[in-house]
Amino acid sequence: MDRNSIIGFVLIAAILGAYTWYTMPSAEEQARMQFVQDSLAQVEIEQQARQAEQALKSQEVRSTPTLSPAAGDSTLVVNGDTLNADSVRAALRGQRFGIFAPASTGQAKEVVLQNERLQVAINTHGARPSVIRLKEYQSYHKTPLYLADPDSGDYEFRFFLGNLDISTKDLHFTAERKDSTGVVLTAATSDPGKYLRITYQLDSTSYFMDTRAELVGLEGEVDARNAVFNWSLTGLSNEKYRTGELQKCGVYYKYFNADRDYLSESSEDSKKLEGKTNWVAFKQDFFTVGIISADGFASNGSEIAIVPLTDSTHTKKYSAKLFFEKDRNARVDLPLRFYLGPNHYGTLRRTEIAEFDRIIDLGWGIFGWMNKWLVIPIFNWLDGWGWNYGIIILVLTIVIKLLLMPLTYKNYISSARMRLLKPEMDTINEKYKDGDVMKKQQATMDLYRKAGVNPASGCLPMLVQLPVLYAMFRFFPASIELRQQSFLWADDLSTYDSIVNLPFTVPLGYGNHVSLFTILMAASTMIYTAINSKQMPQQQGMPSMKLMMYMFPVMMLFFMNSLPAGLSYYYLLANVISILQMTVMKSWFVNEDKIRTELLTNMKTPKKKSKWQQRLEDMQKQQQAQQNARRRK
Repeated sequence: MDRNSIIGFVLIAAILGAYTWYTMPSAEEQARMQFVQDSLAQVEIEQQARQAEQALKSQEVRSTPTLSPAAGDSTLVVNGDTLNADSVRAALRGQRFGIFAPASTGQAKEVVLQNERLQVAINTHGARPSVIRLKEYQSYHKTPLYLADPDSGDYEFRFFLGNLDISTKDLHFTAERKDSTGVVLTAATSDPGKYLRITYQLDSTSYFMDTRAELVGLEGEVDARNAVFNWSLTGLSNEKYRTGELQKCGVYYKYFNADRDYLSESSEDSKKLEGKTNWVAFKQDFFTVGIISADGFASNGSEIAIVPLTDSTHTKKYSAKLFFEKDRNARVDLPLRFYLGPNHYGTLRRTEIAEFDRIIDLGWGIFGWMNKWLVIPIFNWLDGWGWNYGIIILVLTIVIKLLLMPLTYKNYISSARMRLLKPEMDTINEKYKDGDVMKKQQATMDLYRKAGVNPASGCLPMLVQLPVLYAMFRFFPASIELRQQSFLWADDLSTYDSIVNLPFTVPLGYGNHVSLFTILMAASTMIYTAINSKQMPQQQGMPSMKLMMYMFPVMMLFFMNSLPAGLSYYYLLANVISILQMTVMKSWFVNEDKIRTELLTNMKTPKKKSKWQQRLEDMQKQQQAQQNARRRK
C-alpha cells in the first residue's frame, strides 16, 4: 500500500471520527432518548401484564371452576390446575409497579382543603386536585365557579424507577391532615424506607397552593432529569357571552430571560419550550390556573398546548408537560406553586412573580402605561368608596375629562383660530380655483404665517388624548371588578347589555341581540360629530371626509354591540361630557370676536419667516420649478 493510500485512509478515518463526535447527542439528549426507549419498554410490559390478566379472567369465565376446600376462596381449580388469583394479580402488579406495587391498589377518597378564598378537593387516587372552586365567585348562571371541569384531564408526576414508568395517577395514597389548609399524601412501597410523598398547602388568605413531590430513599434509583409534571384540564364556560370568553382564553408563559409570551387565542396551538421557563398559565376570561417554578422548568422536552372546544359548556383544553431543571444524581424533590385565582390586576401584581400581571392584556406600549398608571389607580381609588360601578364609571369619566381639559381647551382654540380665517381662505380658494395647486398652498401657508396660526397645533392635543381613548378598549373588557355588576338595564357590565334578543343573527358582527348602551353611544357620537364639524375649518376638495365622519358611528354600532356594556357606557358619557365642554367653552370661555381681531392685527404686523417656513416655501418653489420644467418638455 503506497503512502497516498495510507494518507487517504487516515483522512477518511479522521473525517468519520469528527462527524461521529459532532453528531453525538449530548448528555441531556441521551437521557431523553433513554426516557423514550424506557417508555416503549414499559408499554410492552404493561401490554404483557394486561394480556396475562385478561387470560386469567377469560379462563375464569370459560371454565367451570371448583373451589378447593383446603385453599379457600382465593384459590381456583381450572382444568385441573390450581391457581391463586390473588398471587397472580400481585405478581402482575409487581411486574408493573415494582416496589410501588402496594400503592397500586386502594380506595379513592377526597380530602378537602380550604381557606377563605379557595376550596380544593384532593383525590387520594393519584394525589391530584379533582375540584378547584373559587368561593368568592359564581358562574353567570349562579352556580359554583370551578376553574376546571372536575376530573376532566390528567394530573400526574411521572418518573422512571429502573425501566418502570411510574405515574402518580396510577397510585393510591394515604392522607395525613396537617390542618384545614394542608395535607400530606404518601404512596408506600415494599420498603418502609422508600416512599413517594406529595404535600399540598394552601396559603391562609391568598389564591396560592404550594405543592411538593418528594421521592424519599430513592435517590440512587430514579434519574431526576426524567421527572416530569403533566397537567391537562378543560375550562368551563362561566360567562354570559361564550364567544367573547373564548377570545380571551389562552396559555401564557415566561422564560426567565424574556418577556411573557402566549399561544394563539383563536385556534389550536402548541409549543415546545425553548428556554428555562419561570411559569405557565392556563388563562380563562377572568380566572387563571398558574404553574410556577422558582428554579424553572427545563427547555428539553417541556411543551404546552391549547385546543378550542365546540360544545357549549366548555371553553378550551389546556395542557402542559414540564420537566424540571435537575441533575442526574439529585434528590427528586419537585416543588411547585399554583396560582388558582382571578385575573385581577392588583392581585396578580402583588404576587411579585415576574410579569405575572401581564396575563391581563392592558395594551402595548403607551396604552398599557396609561392603564397601569392613570386609569387603574383612579378606578381603584373610586372603588374604595363602595359606590355602584355605574356611578364609579361616571366619576372616572369626569375625572379623566378634567385631567384632559387643558388639552381639550387648546384644541378648541386652535380649531377656532383656523375656522375664523374662513373669509381669507375663501378668497384664496376663489383666486386659485382654476390655477396652480402649489401656488394655492403657498398662499395658504403665507396666510397662516401672517395670522400667527399653526395648522398642526390642534393635532398634538388630539394625539395625546388618543392613548387614553384606546386604553379604555383594553381596560373595561379586562376588569373583573365589573363582572356580574348590574347598572340600570345591564345585568353585567363586563359583557354586553341586551334589551332585545333577536331570533336571527345580524351579519357584520352585530349578533343576535340589541345593546341599548351601544345605540346610545352611537347616537351621541353622531351628535358630537355634527357639533364638532361646525367648529372645525372646512376642508376644500375633501367631500368624502364628512361622509366618513358620519359613517364612523354606524361602524361603531356594529363593532361594539357585543363588547362590554361598561365600555359603551363610558363612551356614551365621554361624548356627552365632550358636547357639554364644547358648549360651555364656546359660550363662556372663548370670545371669537376677540380672536378674530387678534388674527387681523397679526396679519397687519410684519412677520419674519421662521426657518421651518422658509424651508417649506423653498421646497414648494423647487417642486413648482420641476413641474414647469416637465411641462416645457
